[in-house]
Amino acid sequence: MPARPGTLDSCLIRIVCPLKRRSRQLATATHPLPRNQPWSHPPASTSIDNDQVARLASRPLHLLTLADLVRHGRPPLSASALFTSANFTLSLLPIRLAHRIQALRNLPFIVVSNPHISRIYNNYIHSLSTLLPYQERQINTLEEEIQFTEVMADLVQTHADTIPILARGFLECRKYISPADVTKFLDEHLRARIGTRLIAEQHIALHLSSQPHCNNTNNTHYPQDGSSSCIGVIDTALRPAEIIRHCETFVSDICELKYGARPRVIINGQPSTRLAHVPTHLEYILTELLKNAFRATVEAGQSREPIEVTIAASPSPTVPPVPDAIARTSPSLQQREEEEEAITRATPPPLPPPPGVVTIRIRDHGGGISPTNLRNIWAYSFTTFGEEEVLDLSHNGNGNMDALNAISGANSSGESSSLAGLGYGLPLGRAYAEHFGGGIVVQSLWGWGTDVYLRLRGLGEMG
Repeated sequence: MPARPGTLDSCLIRIVCPLKRRSRQLATATHPLPRNQPWSHPPASTSIDNDQVARLASRPLHLLTLADLVRHGRPPLSASALFTSANFTLSLLPIRLAHRIQALRNLPFIVVSNPHISRIYNNYIHSLSTLLPYQERQINTLEEEIQFTEVMADLVQTHADTIPILARGFLECRKYISPADVTKFLDEHLRARIGTRLIAEQHIALHLSSQPHCNNTNNTHYPQDGSSSCIGVIDTALRPAEIIRHCETFVSDICELKYGARPRVIINGQPSTRLAHVPTHLEYILTELLKNAFRATVEAGQSREPIEVTIAASPSPTVPPVPDAIARTSPSLQQREEEEEAITRATPPPLPPPPGVVTIRIRDHGGGISPTNLRNIWAYSFTTFGEEEVLDLSHNGNGNMDALNAISGANSSGESSSLAGLGYGLPLGRAYAEHFGGGIVVQSLWGWGTDVYLRLRGLGEMG
């Protein structure tokens, strides 16, 4: 499947942020502890007013929705709409970054002093410092908007490897912080990071496809004739069946390389269903779920059994009334309706599914999940390997993990391939699904197979 217009690759980032390498080196370099830095705070490479961080962190977070991301209209955006997007982005990101800085400061000092976690802390300090100069003014010129978009591109690149770096930091600090505290921190941090990155990437994409800039960048990713269904990184006519086939091909190739077997995937239900969503998020989730289904199927010796994927869109919330002619000529029907009406008065009808909801069921015959393991599938795994294997993962990337543990890299961010074996696949997939009101439910029949229900909430019909 060709690259989607909503996916931001490194080439597009370089268009708007040619100095990102220098900025990133500044953010990730190791620096001595400044003399005026309080001992209660980790070492920081950038000086920033602690009162300003505390003031921003005290403000409530805006609950990001897909409607927020498409509110500025379809590309190509006019200059005024582009300024509105930039100022909306600016109103959200400093508060989000300050909340993350405060959360990192609340960790035990020995934990946040770990080189990996300290690096993430410094990245957040650096990113907030680049945004603070814009706090006291509105962006209302093209020159200011270009500079601001460069800051957004730097932010995206600076935090590209946040999750695998944190994973390795917490692996090394597992003696100093409880698993419950780590899970609580990561649950909040991963969900916040999804929104922060999405806000920044959305403005970059809108910048590249806007009227003032589309001709200057020689950009072919965003058609200017209105033929694209994308609004920034959101595909308003996303077909989950296409994403499933794309992920199936990727997972099948690796499965055949590892096991010499290639289970089939059957798509049924409503394969023509469309919804508005983020393609890269769905790619990550489906790759993780299909990876698990493929591995279980092959290892259970059921390679000839297909993996069944069913797509179902929520039905219309309105039910057509019974025609008057039928009611007049069918006494028995009228009697039944009177009886049902009496029951209805006592029992209110169930609420219809919300519009724009799509459910995807992935069913395999891989033997299911044992009750012991089922309780832990959503936990971040820090003790899966022995001491030597943990150290190898921390210092040498993926080490010698088997192929199917390393195939979560369909996500264009590239972060997931370096998370192999760290137990982040399903929890991160659920975080992506839940970010816009969806979710993942796992039902296992131990000894037979597993059904996984992925629920996606889009925007419903869009013009």
